Amino acid sequence: MADKKNLLLLFEHPTEPVFMDKGKTVTVFDVPDSFLTDRYRPISNEVQSRVGEKVEQRVPVREISIPDLRIPMSLGRDEQFSLFLPKHRRIAGRLIDIFMNMRSVDDLQSVAVYARDRVNPVLFNYALSVALLHRPDTQGLDLPSFSQTFPDRFIDSQVMRQLREESFVVQSGSRMPITIPRDYTASDLDPEHRLWYFREDLGVNLHHWHWHLVYPFEASDRSIVAKDRRGELFYYMHEQVIARYNMERFSNNLSRVQPFNNLREPIAEGYFPKMDSLVASRAWPPRFENTSLSDLNREADQLNVEIGDLERWRDRIYEAIHQGFVMDERGTRIPLDEAKGIDHLGNMIESSILSPNRVLYGDLHNNGHTFISYSHDPSNKHLESFGVMGDVSTAMRDPVFYKWHSYIDRIFQEHKSRLPAYTDTQLNYTGISITGIQVATNGGQANALSTFWQQSDVDLSRGFDFLPRGNVFARFSHLQHLPFTYTISVNNDGGAQRFGYCRIFIAPKNDERGQPMLLREQRLMMVELDKFVVSLNPGPNTIRRRSTESSVTIPFERTFRNLDANRPTAGSPEELEFNFCGCGWPNHMLIPKGLPEGLRCDLFVMISNYENDRVDQQLVGRCSDAASYCGVRDRLYPDRQAMGYPFDRLPRTGADRLVNFLTPNMSIVDVNIRHENRTVTRPTR
Repeated sequence: MADKKNLLLLFEHPTEPVFMDKGKTVTVFDVPDSFLTDRYRPISNEVQSRVGEKVEQRVPVREISIPDLRIPMSLGRDEQFSLFLPKHRRIAGRLIDIFMNMRSVDDLQSVAVYARDRVNPVLFNYALSVALLHRPDTQGLDLPSFSQTFPDRFIDSQVMRQLREESFVVQSGSRMPITIPRDYTASDLDPEHRLWYFREDLGVNLHHWHWHLVYPFEASDRSIVAKDRRGELFYYMHEQVIARYNMERFSNNLSRVQPFNNLREPIAEGYFPKMDSLVASRAWPPRFENTSLSDLNREADQLNVEIGDLERWRDRIYEAIHQGFVMDERGTRIPLDEAKGIDHLGNMIESSILSPNRVLYGDLHNNGHTFISYSHDPSNKHLESFGVMGDVSTAMRDPVFYKWHSYIDRIFQEHKSRLPAYTDTQLNYTGISITGIQVATNGGQANALSTFWQQSDVDLSRGFDFLPRGNVFARFSHLQHLPFTYTISVNNDGGAQRFGYCRIFIAPKNDERGQPMLLREQRLMMVELDKFVVSLNPGPNTIRRRSTESSVTIPFERTFRNLDANRPTAGSPEELEFNFCGCGWPNHMLIPKGLPEGLRCDLFVMISNYENDRVDQQLVGRCSDAASYCGVRDRLYPDRQAMGYPFDRLPRTGADRLVNFLTPNMSIVDVNIRHENRTVTRPTR
């Protein structure tokens, strides 16, 4: 019987033939001659014996009847793959189905080995990853980070050349990390470049890729897509990204991002990625300033879509919001109510196969990405592929991503603005009052948070093909903050122990002009920092919570997925959850950069009634700890309230400011976020 862990070796060195050695333990697959491609089948003995005496482990591959791979193979191996393209989604869905329908791990290994050298490498990585995540017999495998297998999507092409040289010339034990420059995509002449550290952060882009891996929007097996509150999660995760981005803009003396709400106006911002695609052997195309969208007519991509289509879909979605219902394909009205309305809208706007009516409401979000990513060559006249907006692992690098998603969020907010405001009764927790909040770093000043730059190393060796084996480290700079602790004083006036859900948010106090923000605006910049259950004894209680325990983030080690360290004990419940744990906001980006003189913020804490919020289920293992944006594997979303509660709706009458919104179970404290322009090196373990 095949060892399922050997399937992970198929992710390594993605453009090398499958029979080449892989893994830290030198491993080769014994590939049947019939599985080899036409180039290597006549010289099978020669190529399969190349590794020779170095081999430490051989993996037998059983010869089986191979399913029909014509659809997956219709995408060329040297083409770019995009989940935003309907044609590519159908191709990926077919390959996922093939992998999911294999009866055993042995059969899955055989068909994956056969397919690996025949289908597009990025398509193969995505489809096999989704299958391993969702097959009962492969859950718990530690999927490698996408940055390790396709490093070209995350770093400067000049650095790739230096890494290749280091790998080829220097023996493994003597290699030095190659530093990724901080300013390689633009100069300070471009104001948007001040946000390079957010848009081009490896962890931020890996989060976006991994979220879409956990929440695919196309598959024949509906259960792979139909996860609990999936559409609402699509809305909330991206809404929080925009809130965070706007806080970063305030941290760089920039105003909030302007939504891309007129699709016929030029896009003012340009973007030049300075990256090469190793699969396509092409540079990622740039977008020049003031580029306008055009109707798409690209026969090779089966794309024939007009800007007018986007506008019609948008208008129909707005009409549905204003009418309070959507129409499914059978003509049945589905209400956009308080409970499920946002979930229906999320599935409809994205759109996934869960959309109630794709014909009527279209494919707005995905096609927006596609239009922008092909704006440099909408008719394929120059045979150019899509730009970074066309790929979930690179889209967040481009300033226009945030303009587009601000536009998408405005549609969601139109629905939210039509829901009744929360009443005092819905917000209050009778008998529970917060009497004090303090946040402090270890030994630091109270209610002052501190950020700085950090340099960290990441091993990219699994993605370097046709080179000597061994570690290949890139050193990148990223934002970091001093860890801190919340101390919350709570009084329980009841005579018995009670449970609460502690919800912590942060938002700027003032707007771009330095004026105090109205709550109707400030609520859209409320960034969730944490959410956790608390036990409250009668009388006074003191709650302490470390920033590293956040329900939003995952630690550095899980973001970058070092598979040779930090792995839970084999067979433990933690190991079964480890894979899903790759989904989560990177902990080093929990706090916005702030300003040298300090960015003044409101830190908001609420303790709601856990009896109203609880979802009765068993949460086993570690992967409920980044549930705010990612949910929990094979479980319901662990909070009955709307995502973003209590700020997901307009405030009640009379609560124009945050201070007027508060009920006794809520409190706020002024927090200052100061940035020190210093760089430290992350200690190696």
